[in-house]
Amino acid sequence: MLCRAACSTGRRLGPVAGAAGSRHKHSLPDLPYDYGALEPHINAQIMQLHHSKHHAAYVNNLNATEEKYHEALAKGGVTTQVALQPALKFNGGGHINHTIFWTNLSPKGGGEPKGELLEAIKRDFGSFEKFKEKLTAVSVGVQGSGWGWLGFNKEQGRLQIAVCSNQDPLQGTTGLIPLLGIDVWEHAYYLQYKNVRPDYLKAIWNVINWENVTERYTACKK
Repeated sequence: MLCRAACSTGRRLGPVAGAAGSRHKHSLPDLPYDYGALEPHINAQIMQLHHSKHHAAYVNNLNATEEKYHEALAKGGVTTQVALQPALKFNGGGHINHTIFWTNLSPKGGGEPKGELLEAIKRDFGSFEKFKEKLTAVSVGVQGSGWGWLGFNKEQGRLQIAVCSNQDPLQGTTGLIPLLGIDVWEHAYYLQYKNVRPDYLKAIWNVINWENVTERYTACKK
């Protein structure tokens, strides 16, 4: 269910949607846990700022950009529509990515996945440890800001690791269905881990919500 919801959210953010009738307004989703619930791995100050300021800014800017886009669409202003594409991609991607990210985390997370997802990880990466090492390495290696992802390649029927720059949404830019995203923008960790991104990545595995990732994998595999 979660994967379908994420995918449908991605489709709604496309610029061709809703030229007529009442326009859908995006809203900041509630977290499924308190800001301090992920401590000591991610502290409450980071979570509060990340959710209530950064994610909220993407939502607000996305709504404002879509408003301008629909005005340009109604007037036939193609130049304006094209000029707004980067803002739609950035703010729409920020909203999609963070909506997935919050559910990928849990105070009861950590450990390893079970069942079908674990078997798929072993099949496609050799072992859970090799998968963990690879996703950590590519996430550490993101230049500047971006995301490390575990995605599902529906065409090939297998799991893939990918990185996206800035707020580029995984599915919209690679076609992979997002299962697990790790935010490596500095606002996700700097107040606690300073510039030591590897320490943040080591810590985040302790709060990965494998139930959520498994649910996404099961839904997107159908």
